[in-house]
Amino acid sequence: MATRRGFIGSASGISTAALLGYSASPSAADTPLTDTTSTGASAVTQQQAKDSIFAVNAGMRSNYATLKAELVKHLSPVIVVQNDAKGGRFTLVTANGQESVNPVAETFELAKSIAHVPLGCFSVIASYLADKIPNLPNADRIDPHDLLLVAFNDDRSTAWIEPLQAYAATLTAARKNLPAAGLPAALTTSCGNILDAALKFINASVQAKVFDMKSFEDFSGSVYPDIRVNMEHAAQAQIKGVQDTMKTWRAKVGEAAWADLYCVVLSQWTTSVLNQNTIIIKDCMNAAKVATHLIDLPGLETPKDPIFTALDNLARIVQDNIAAEMVFPKDTKVADALKGKEDLLSDEILIQLGGSAATTQSAPTYNTLSEGMCPVRK
Repeated sequence: MATRRGFIGSASGISTAALLGYSASPSAADTPLTDTTSTGASAVTQQQAKDSIFAVNAGMRSNYATLKAELVKHLSPVIVVQNDAKGGRFTLVTANGQESVNPVAETFELAKSIAHVPLGCFSVIASYLADKIPNLPNADRIDPHDLLLVAFNDDRSTAWIEPLQAYAATLTAARKNLPAAGLPAALTTSCGNILDAALKFINASVQAKVFDMKSFEDFSGSVYPDIRVNMEHAAQAQIKGVQDTMKTWRAKVGEAAWADLYCVVLSQWTTSVLNQNTIIIKDCMNAAKVATHLIDLPGLETPKDPIFTALDNLARIVQDNIAAEMVFPKDTKVADALKGKEDLLSDEILIQLGGSAATTQSAPTYNTLSEGMCPVRK
Protein backbone atom coordinates (compact mmCIF):
# COMPACT_ATOMS: atom_id res chain seq x y z
CA MET A 1 0.00 0.00 0.00
CA ALA A 2 1.35 3.40 -0.96
CA THR A 3 2.03 5.65 1.99
CA ARG A 4 1.00 9.30 2.02
CA ARG A 5 4.67 10.24 1.88
CA GLY A 6 5.25 7.99 -1.10
CA PHE A 7 2.19 9.37 -2.86
CA ILE A 8 3.23 12.99 -2.45
CA GLY A 9 6.83 12.18 -3.28
CA SER A 10 5.84 10.45 -6.53
CA ALA A 11 3.77 13.40 -7.73
CA SER A 12 6.63 14.93 -9.69
CA GLY A 13 5.84 18.15 -11.46
CA ILE A 14 3.03 19.01 -8.96
CA SER A 15 3.81 21.18 -5.97
CA THR A 16 2.54 20.01 -2.59
CA ALA A 17 0.49 23.20 -2.30
CA ALA A 18 -1.22 22.64 -5.64
CA LEU A 19 -1.83 18.99 -4.82
CA LEU A 20 -3.67 19.93 -1.63
CA GLY A 21 -5.71 22.74 -3.12
CA TYR A 22 -3.45 25.78 -2.96
CA SER A 23 -2.33 27.73 -6.00
CA ALA A 24 0.44 30.26 -5.77
CA SER A 25 -0.23 33.62 -7.39
CA PRO A 26 2.76 35.71 -8.47
CA SER A 27 3.12 38.92 -6.49
CA ALA A 28 5.64 41.56 -5.67
CA ALA A 29 6.59 39.52 -2.62
CA ASP A 30 7.59 36.55 -4.79
CA THR A 31 11.30 37.23 -4.57
CA PRO A 32 13.44 34.14 -5.14
CA LEU A 33 14.89 32.56 -2.03
CA THR A 34 17.69 30.06 -1.92
CA ASP A 35 16.71 26.60 -0.74
CA THR A 36 19.70 25.12 1.03
CA THR A 37 17.85 22.28 2.69
CA SER A 38 18.25 19.90 -0.24
CA THR A 39 21.11 18.81 -2.41
CA GLY A 40 21.63 21.43 -5.06
CA ALA A 41 20.39 24.95 -4.50
CA SER A 42 17.01 25.78 -6.07
CA ALA A 43 15.12 29.04 -6.13
CA VAL A 44 11.71 29.29 -4.44
CA THR A 45 9.64 32.42 -4.06
CA GLN A 46 8.41 33.70 -0.75
CA GLN A 47 4.82 32.87 -1.77
CA GLN A 48 5.82 29.31 -2.67
CA ALA A 49 7.44 28.95 0.73
CA LYS A 50 4.27 30.19 2.43
CA ASP A 51 2.12 27.89 0.32
CA SER A 52 4.19 24.90 1.38
CA ILE A 53 3.48 25.84 4.99
CA PHE A 54 -0.22 26.38 4.31
CA ALA A 55 -0.24 22.91 2.75
CA VAL A 56 0.65 21.38 6.11
CA ASN A 57 -2.64 22.56 7.58
CA ALA A 58 -4.48 21.57 4.41
CA GLY A 59 -3.12 18.08 4.82
CA MET A 60 -4.24 17.99 8.44
CA ARG A 61 -7.74 19.15 7.45
CA SER A 62 -7.96 16.52 4.77
CA ASN A 63 -6.85 13.72 7.10
CA TYR A 64 -9.13 14.99 9.85
CA ALA A 65 -12.16 15.07 7.53
CA THR A 66 -11.45 11.56 6.27
CA LEU A 67 -11.28 10.18 9.80
CA LYS A 68 -14.48 12.00 10.77
CA ALA A 69 -16.41 10.76 7.74
CA GLU A 70 -15.47 7.17 8.52
CA LEU A 71 -16.14 7.56 12.23
CA VAL A 72 -19.72 8.69 11.53
CA LYS A 73 -20.45 5.17 10.24
CA HIS A 74 -19.51 3.64 13.59
CA LEU A 75 -21.44 5.92 15.97
CA SER A 76 -23.88 3.77 17.96
CA PRO A 77 -26.09 4.04 19.89
CA VAL A 78 -27.00 7.68 19.45
CA ILE A 79 -30.25 9.55 20.00
CA VAL A 80 -30.72 12.74 17.99
CA VAL A 81 -33.36 15.20 19.18
CA GLN A 82 -34.78 17.87 16.91
CA ASN A 83 -36.67 20.41 18.99
CA ASP A 84 -39.86 21.47 17.27
CA ALA A 85 -43.39 22.71 17.93
CA LYS A 86 -44.56 19.17 18.62
CA GLY A 87 -42.21 18.63 21.56
CA GLY A 88 -39.33 17.12 19.62
CA ARG A 89 -38.61 14.51 16.97
CA PHE A 90 -36.41 11.73 18.36
CA THR A 91 -34.22 9.48 16.21
CA LEU A 92 -32.43 6.39 17.49
CA VAL A 93 -29.29 5.51 15.54
CA THR A 94 -27.82 2.03 15.95
CA ALA A 95 -25.70 -0.32 13.89
CA ASN A 96 -28.95 -1.74 12.52
CA GLY A 97 -30.32 1.55 11.19
CA GLN A 98 -32.47 4.44 12.34
CA GLU A 99 -36.00 4.95 13.65
CA SER A 100 -37.75 8.24 14.38
CA VAL A 101 -40.77 9.19 16.48
CA ASN A 102 -42.57 12.28 17.77
CA PRO A 103 -43.23 10.95 21.28
CA VAL A 104 -45.05 13.90 22.86
CA ALA A 105 -48.86 13.95 22.98
CA GLU A 106 -50.78 16.69 21.14
CA THR A 107 -51.68 18.30 24.46
CA PHE A 108 -48.16 19.78 24.44
CA GLU A 109 -48.62 21.66 21.18
CA LEU A 110 -52.23 22.65 21.89
CA ALA A 111 -51.39 24.10 25.30
CA LYS A 112 -48.40 26.03 23.96
CA SER A 113 -50.38 27.29 20.97
CA ILE A 114 -52.80 29.21 23.18
CA ALA A 115 -50.08 30.23 25.65
CA HIS A 116 -48.39 32.02 22.74
CA VAL A 117 -51.38 34.31 22.11
CA PRO A 118 -49.91 37.36 23.92
CA LEU A 119 -46.71 36.98 21.93
CA GLY A 120 -48.80 36.75 18.74
CA CYS A 121 -50.49 40.05 19.58
CA PHE A 122 -47.19 41.67 20.52
CA SER A 123 -45.62 40.65 17.21
CA VAL A 124 -48.30 42.63 15.34
CA ILE A 125 -48.19 45.82 17.39
CA ALA A 126 -44.55 45.97 18.53
CA SER A 127 -43.19 48.03 15.66
CA TYR A 128 -45.86 50.71 16.29
CA LEU A 129 -45.05 51.20 19.98
CA ALA A 130 -43.99 54.66 21.10
CA ASP A 131 -40.25 54.68 21.67
CA LYS A 132 -40.60 56.17 25.16
CA ILE A 133 -40.89 53.85 28.14
CA PRO A 134 -43.97 54.65 30.23
CA ASN A 135 -44.21 54.27 33.99
CA LEU A 136 -44.32 50.48 34.19
CA PRO A 137 -43.38 48.19 37.10
CA ASN A 138 -40.60 46.70 34.97
CA ALA A 139 -39.54 49.92 33.24
CA ASP A 140 -35.96 49.66 34.47
CA ARG A 141 -35.62 46.26 32.75
CA ILE A 142 -36.44 47.63 29.29
CA ASP A 143 -33.43 48.81 27.28
CA PRO A 144 -34.37 52.13 25.62
CA HIS A 145 -32.13 51.41 22.65
CA ASP A 146 -33.67 47.98 22.12
CA LEU A 147 -37.15 49.51 22.30
CA LEU A 148 -36.15 52.05 19.69
CA LEU A 149 -34.96 49.24 17.42
CA VAL A 150 -38.20 47.27 17.80
CA ALA A 151 -40.56 50.27 17.57
CA PHE A 152 -39.40 51.25 14.10
CA ASN A 153 -42.81 52.34 12.72
CA ASP A 154 -44.67 55.59 13.35
CA ASP A 155 -46.65 55.23 16.58
CA ARG A 156 -49.34 57.49 15.08
CA SER A 157 -49.97 54.98 12.27
CA THR A 158 -53.00 52.68 12.33
CA ALA A 159 -51.52 50.18 9.88
CA TRP A 160 -51.53 47.61 12.70
CA ILE A 161 -55.32 47.46 12.80
CA GLU A 162 -55.82 45.19 9.79
CA PRO A 163 -53.28 42.48 10.73
CA LEU A 164 -54.46 42.58 14.35
CA GLN A 165 -58.06 42.07 13.21
CA ALA A 166 -56.91 39.16 11.04
CA TYR A 167 -55.28 37.57 14.08
CA ALA A 168 -58.46 38.22 16.05
CA ALA A 169 -60.41 36.19 13.49
CA THR A 170 -58.04 33.27 14.11
CA LEU A 171 -58.48 33.62 17.86
CA THR A 172 -62.28 33.80 17.51
CA ALA A 173 -62.35 30.53 15.57
CA ALA A 174 -60.20 28.84 18.20
CA ARG A 175 -62.42 30.16 21.00
CA LYS A 176 -65.57 28.90 19.29
CA ASN A 177 -64.13 25.42 18.73
CA LEU A 178 -62.28 25.10 22.03
CA PRO A 179 -64.95 22.99 23.82
CA ALA A 180 -64.79 20.37 21.06
CA ALA A 181 -61.00 19.90 21.32
CA GLY A 182 -61.28 17.37 24.12
CA LEU A 183 -58.75 19.04 26.39
CA PRO A 184 -58.64 18.49 30.16
CA ALA A 185 -61.10 20.73 31.97
CA ALA A 186 -58.48 22.94 33.64
CA LEU A 187 -56.67 23.43 30.33
CA THR A 188 -59.91 24.26 28.53
CA THR A 189 -60.64 26.94 31.13
CA SER A 190 -57.17 28.51 30.96
CA CYS A 191 -57.20 28.54 27.16
CA GLY A 192 -60.63 30.19 27.19
CA ASN A 193 -59.43 32.86 29.59
CA ILE A 194 -56.40 33.68 27.43
CA LEU A 195 -58.44 33.88 24.23
CA ASP A 196 -61.16 36.00 25.83
CA ALA A 197 -58.65 38.48 27.28
CA ALA A 198 -56.81 38.77 23.97
CA LEU A 199 -60.00 39.44 22.03
CA LYS A 200 -61.01 42.06 24.60
CA PHE A 201 -57.63 43.80 24.23
CA ILE A 202 -57.79 43.69 20.44
CA ASN A 203 -61.39 44.99 20.25
CA ALA A 204 -60.65 47.86 22.64
CA SER A 205 -57.47 48.82 20.77
CA VAL A 206 -59.13 48.69 17.34
CA GLN A 207 -62.12 50.71 18.54
CA ALA A 208 -59.89 53.39 20.07
CA LYS A 209 -57.40 53.14 17.19
CA VAL A 210 -54.63 53.34 19.75
CA PHE A 211 -52.74 51.18 22.23
CA ASP A 212 -49.65 51.55 24.36
CA MET A 213 -47.28 49.42 26.37
CA LYS A 214 -49.38 49.91 29.50
CA SER A 215 -52.57 48.57 27.93
CA PHE A 216 -50.73 45.60 26.45
CA GLU A 217 -49.01 44.76 29.73
CA ASP A 218 -52.35 44.98 31.54
CA PHE A 219 -53.66 42.31 29.16
CA SER A 220 -50.58 40.08 29.19
CA GLY A 221 -50.19 40.32 32.95
CA SER A 222 -53.83 39.39 33.54
CA VAL A 223 -53.50 36.05 31.72
CA TYR A 224 -50.20 34.99 33.26
CA PRO A 225 -51.81 32.58 35.76
CA ASP A 226 -53.61 30.90 32.86
CA ILE A 227 -50.37 30.67 30.89
CA ARG A 228 -48.82 28.87 33.85
CA VAL A 229 -51.64 26.31 33.71
CA ASN A 230 -50.92 25.72 30.03
CA MET A 231 -47.21 25.36 30.77
CA GLU A 232 -47.98 22.76 33.42
CA HIS A 233 -50.00 20.62 30.99
CA ALA A 234 -47.40 20.99 28.23
CA ALA A 235 -44.59 19.93 30.56
CA GLN A 236 -46.54 16.89 31.78
CA ALA A 237 -47.13 15.73 28.21
CA GLN A 238 -43.51 16.20 27.23
CA ILE A 239 -42.07 14.43 30.25
CA LYS A 240 -44.30 11.39 29.80
CA GLY A 241 -43.73 11.12 26.06
CA VAL A 242 -39.96 11.43 26.25
CA GLN A 243 -39.53 9.14 29.25
CA ASP A 244 -41.72 6.42 27.72
CA THR A 245 -39.72 6.51 24.47
CA MET A 246 -36.39 6.39 26.29
CA LYS A 247 -37.54 3.37 28.29
CA THR A 248 -38.60 1.58 25.11
CA TRP A 249 -35.31 2.27 23.35
CA ARG A 250 -33.28 1.36 26.41
CA ALA A 251 -34.85 -2.10 26.43
CA LYS A 252 -34.24 -2.38 22.70
CA VAL A 253 -30.50 -1.60 22.69
CA GLY A 254 -29.72 -3.33 26.00
CA GLU A 255 -28.13 -2.08 29.20
CA ALA A 256 -24.53 -2.51 28.08
CA ALA A 257 -24.96 -0.37 24.98
CA TRP A 258 -27.19 2.12 26.77
CA ALA A 259 -24.44 2.85 29.29
CA ASP A 260 -22.41 4.42 26.46
CA LEU A 261 -25.34 6.19 24.80
CA TYR A 262 -24.74 9.59 23.21
CA CYS A 263 -27.63 12.05 22.96
CA VAL A 264 -27.35 15.08 20.68
CA VAL A 265 -30.02 17.75 21.13
CA LEU A 266 -30.34 20.21 18.25
CA SER A 267 -31.79 23.52 19.36
CA GLN A 268 -31.84 27.20 18.60
CA TRP A 269 -29.55 29.47 20.58
CA THR A 270 -32.49 31.03 22.43
CA THR A 271 -33.49 27.66 23.95
CA SER A 272 -30.10 25.99 24.23
CA VAL A 273 -29.65 26.60 27.97
CA LEU A 274 -31.86 24.38 30.13
CA ASN A 275 -33.51 23.02 27.01
CA GLN A 276 -36.59 21.08 28.06
CA ASN A 277 -35.64 17.86 26.27
CA THR A 278 -32.12 17.98 27.66
CA ILE A 279 -33.51 18.24 31.18
CA ILE A 280 -35.75 15.20 30.69
CA ILE A 281 -33.20 13.06 28.86
CA LYS A 282 -30.37 13.44 31.37
CA ASP A 283 -32.24 11.44 34.00
CA CYS A 284 -32.65 8.58 31.52
CA MET A 285 -28.93 8.24 30.74
CA ASN A 286 -25.92 6.78 32.50
CA ALA A 287 -25.35 9.39 35.21
CA ALA A 288 -21.59 8.89 35.07
CA LYS A 289 -21.46 9.98 31.43
CA VAL A 290 -24.15 12.65 31.17
CA ALA A 291 -21.60 15.49 31.33
CA THR A 292 -19.79 14.24 28.22
CA HIS A 293 -22.45 12.22 26.37
CA LEU A 294 -25.44 14.59 26.49
CA ILE A 295 -24.61 17.28 23.98
CA ASP A 296 -26.58 20.45 23.30
CA LEU A 297 -25.88 21.58 19.77
CA PRO A 298 -27.36 25.07 19.32
CA GLY A 299 -27.60 26.65 15.90
CA LEU A 300 -29.15 29.67 14.24
CA GLU A 301 -31.77 27.64 12.38
CA THR A 302 -32.75 24.05 11.73
CA PRO A 303 -30.14 22.39 9.47
CA LYS A 304 -31.22 20.88 6.15
CA ASP A 305 -30.14 17.42 7.29
CA PRO A 306 -30.48 17.35 11.10
CA ILE A 307 -29.37 13.74 11.54
CA PHE A 308 -26.21 14.17 9.48
CA THR A 309 -25.44 17.46 11.24
CA ALA A 310 -25.77 15.79 14.64
CA LEU A 311 -23.67 12.75 13.72
CA ASP A 312 -21.03 14.81 11.90
CA ASN A 313 -20.55 17.03 14.94
CA LEU A 314 -20.63 14.07 17.31
CA ALA A 315 -17.89 12.38 15.30
CA ARG A 316 -15.84 15.57 15.62
CA ILE A 317 -16.37 15.55 19.38
CA VAL A 318 -15.55 11.86 19.82
CA GLN A 319 -12.33 11.99 17.85
CA ASP A 320 -11.31 15.22 19.61
CA ASN A 321 -11.78 13.44 22.94
CA ILE A 322 -9.20 10.85 21.94
CA ALA A 323 -6.94 13.27 20.09
CA ALA A 324 -6.83 15.58 23.10
CA GLU A 325 -5.17 13.01 25.35
CA MET A 326 -2.75 11.78 22.68
CA VAL A 327 -1.76 15.12 21.15
CA PHE A 328 -1.39 16.85 24.55
CA PRO A 329 -0.31 14.04 26.90
CA LYS A 330 1.74 16.44 29.05
CA ASP A 331 -0.87 19.15 29.60
CA THR A 332 -4.29 17.99 30.77
CA LYS A 333 -5.66 21.53 30.88
CA VAL A 334 -4.94 22.07 27.19
CA ALA A 335 -6.30 18.59 26.50
CA ASP A 336 -9.53 19.53 28.26
CA ALA A 337 -9.75 22.64 26.09
CA LEU A 338 -9.46 20.55 22.93
CA LYS A 339 -12.25 18.34 24.25
CA GLY A 340 -14.51 21.25 25.10
CA LYS A 341 -15.59 24.60 23.69
CA GLU A 342 -12.48 26.58 24.61
CA ASP A 343 -10.15 27.82 21.94
CA LEU A 344 -6.61 26.63 22.57
CA LEU A 345 -5.36 30.18 22.14
CA SER A 346 -7.83 31.63 24.66
CA ASP A 347 -5.52 31.36 27.67
CA GLU A 348 -2.61 32.89 25.80
CA ILE A 349 -4.78 35.74 24.50
CA LEU A 350 -6.12 36.42 27.98
CA ILE A 351 -2.59 36.51 29.34
CA GLN A 352 -1.43 38.94 26.67
CA LEU A 353 -4.48 41.15 27.22
CA GLY A 354 -3.87 41.19 30.93
CA GLY A 355 -6.72 38.87 31.87
CA SER A 356 -6.76 35.58 33.70
CA ALA A 357 -6.77 32.10 32.24
CA ALA A 358 -10.15 30.62 31.49
CA THR A 359 -11.59 27.74 33.47
CA THR A 360 -12.62 24.67 31.50
CA GLN A 361 -16.24 23.74 32.15
CA SER A 362 -16.98 20.17 33.16
CA ALA A 363 -20.02 19.85 30.88
CA PRO A 364 -19.19 21.76 27.70
CA THR A 365 -21.76 22.79 25.12
CA TYR A 366 -20.68 22.03 21.59
CA ASN A 367 -21.69 24.42 18.86
CA THR A 368 -22.48 23.68 15.24
CA LEU A 369 -19.62 24.83 13.05
CA SER A 370 -19.99 26.38 9.64
CA GLU A 371 -18.43 24.75 6.62
CA GLY A 372 -14.83 25.71 6.03
CA MET A 373 -13.80 26.38 9.60
CA CYS A 374 -10.77 24.76 11.15
CA PRO A 375 -11.90 21.19 11.84
CA VAL A 376 -10.27 20.95 15.26
CA ARG A 377 -11.82 24.30 16.28
CA LYS A 378 -8.67 25.36 18.07
